Amino acid sequence: MASSPHDDDRFDWQAAEADLNNPTIGGSDAEVVNLDTARARRTPRPRPSGDEVTHFDVALDEEPAPGGGPVDVPPVSPSGRKPVVPSSLAGWANIKASLRDGLAVTAYRAGFHGLRSPWYATQASFWAVVGVVRLVDRQRRWWWVTEQAALRQAAADAGDAAMWHKLHREVKNTRAWRGTVLTLGAVGSVFGGPLVWTLAPWWALAPAMVAAVAGLAHVGRPADRPIITAAVVATRFRRVNPDIILRAYYAAGLGHPDRPHQQVQFGSTMARDPSGTGSQVSIDLPYGKTFDDATKARGAIASGLDVAMSQVFITRDPTSHRRHTLWVADRDPLAQSAGRTPLLRCKPTDIWQPAPFGLDERGNKVSVDLMWNSVLIGAQPRQGKTFAARMLALYAALDPHVKLTVLDGGGKPDWRKFALVADRCAFGLAMTRDGDPAEIVVEALREIKDDVQDRYERLSKLPADICPEGKLTREIARNPKYRMPVRAVFLDEFQEYFDLGDISKEIASLLVYLVKVAPAAGVMFVDATQRPSGVGGGQVATQFISFRDNHQVRFSLRTGSWNVSDLVLGAGANSEGYDSSALLPSYKGVGILRGASDATPTVRTYLADADDTEKILIAARKLREAAGTLSGMAAGEDIAREGRDVLADVRAVIERGETGAQWEEIAARLADRLPEAYADVTAESISAQVRAFGVRSVDVKRSGKALKGAKADDIDAAITRRKAA
Repeated sequence: MASSPHDDDRFDWQAAEADLNNPTIGGSDAEVVNLDTARARRTPRPRPSGDEVTHFDVALDEEPAPGGGPVDVPPVSPSGRKPVVPSSLAGWANIKASLRDGLAVTAYRAGFHGLRSPWYATQASFWAVVGVVRLVDRQRRWWWVTEQAALRQAAADAGDAAMWHKLHREVKNTRAWRGTVLTLGAVGSVFGGPLVWTLAPWWALAPAMVAAVAGLAHVGRPADRPIITAAVVATRFRRVNPDIILRAYYAAGLGHPDRPHQQVQFGSTMARDPSGTGSQVSIDLPYGKTFDDATKARGAIASGLDVAMSQVFITRDPTSHRRHTLWVADRDPLAQSAGRTPLLRCKPTDIWQPAPFGLDERGNKVSVDLMWNSVLIGAQPRQGKTFAARMLALYAALDPHVKLTVLDGGGKPDWRKFALVADRCAFGLAMTRDGDPAEIVVEALREIKDDVQDRYERLSKLPADICPEGKLTREIARNPKYRMPVRAVFLDEFQEYFDLGDISKEIASLLVYLVKVAPAAGVMFVDATQRPSGVGGGQVATQFISFRDNHQVRFSLRTGSWNVSDLVLGAGANSEGYDSSALLPSYKGVGILRGASDATPTVRTYLADADDTEKILIAARKLREAAGTLSGMAAGEDIAREGRDVLADVRAVIERGETGAQWEEIAARLADRLPEAYADVTAESISAQVRAFGVRSVDVKRSGKALKGAKADDIDAAITRRKAA
């Protein structure tokens, strides 16, 4: 099964990123790690006794810093003592690395401020003039003791003459001595200033002038307009500490601080996560509270932490159902794009290995294992559903040994370029030069069904040393003599194929059979829809539900409600805390991936736009041409059923003396007399084909029973009309 992230993926992630970004591997910014310190066991944090009081106002943690480590106590010796020499200065390698980092930051800041220094000087000169005016005004108010005016006015309003006279005498005396001080200062400046300017050396005057202008500019500038801007902007985030977490959990009803055995405990120390993008801690809920309770209360926890819900992530701990890991992101991690697909390398892929799909909320790579699985993708329109399905199709296309079938019920431009590599493809529902897309879909599904049944029979006859456990292997799939290549079927807007009238009954029946049986034979399905609730009625609607519910891997981008989210992700997803309707409308290509691994991450899918898709598919076609595996429509083969005159064939099976025949009779007679062309024909499919020529479907009596069928006169009239045209 696919997982996130894959440590053992054979897909070359590093090479992909190297080709795209060309970073210097092992560059000068590498961090030197002290392995002995990193392996030190954490010191358990003592839990508070019942007499201790929690104060929610006190910040208990140090200021979070970028980077950090796992949810453990900071590395110390077993005795609990911190190292005397900081780790950044422990050893010559760490000293060199620290010096390099310090010099690099200093050089950057020097260049940043050096370029802007003329503008700084201009602003400082202007605000220094304003500062002189403000400083003179401050001195005036200091001399006049303006702050006492309110007291004297209050005494006058109260009619307290004695207090007023007392205050008046004090202010007169204060003004007298303050005026003397200011006068002496002014005289000293008038006579001493020119003297200093004349006698002092330039190297003393220059820094004094700079300091004076800087001081006056600081006094004169507005408080919200710094003259020198920061060269490096530090990340700003809401500080989270254990007390705030306790407050959030208690407010969410996940415990009570004063009741016995109802306190929320910490299984680890709050720390920055390794990516430096958030804070995390292990939480032990009170006995009786479960992980499911925490996921349901995720919104209340976010409110208690005073952050957005999209910043709070709760991960199951396998050791206990009441324990989980809480991760609080500094900012919304889903608002950032995952970037271009690594498939732009245009190198061959291997379908037996997981396909790169995107990044999870913590920036870990997420892969989807296509082999043995069927994938359902659902979302509202314009949320990135087609792009997500197409990402997996591009991965399959770059494996030249995979036989592709691409069927798009919507007929959008997104899939058209897959005609370069697809064995069979159909776009939309309108008639094309290749024929009726609905008929192409039926033919393709019939052929796949026959292939699946034939595979099972041939696999069962292979010896155990070649085919262990009777399952398809990579060696068998890639050996041309066995004729069993891996097949990948991609259906976009598949709900359209369930709403075509009578022909939809056969399509629905084939799809249900294949999604249940085909993956085990090496035929995978990736199916996308914007109508997961279903279409039509009766048997077709029932088969739609059966088809939808028989997918192992599910990916739901934003949906309209939690009910629709559950239809895509599977029953019970909402009760476990997974609701794609909570995703913001601004998220494009972001969805919840369920069933691909033990985890259920929220994934930001990689991007491959129309130009990227064309580039990858051109490379995929070249790979197939080199491997000799280009087939079907991509190779220019005519794979449609042998061209026959359906009207003439149907007219021929209506016996002499019969005024008409029922559709079931017509289908049975065609299959019996022309098996090479109509072996799999059904009453519904032949009815749809004949009615397409304007033939009515009417009641035809046979043995006292009236069923729908066609009149011979109507068929003759249709043949005449066609000839006249």
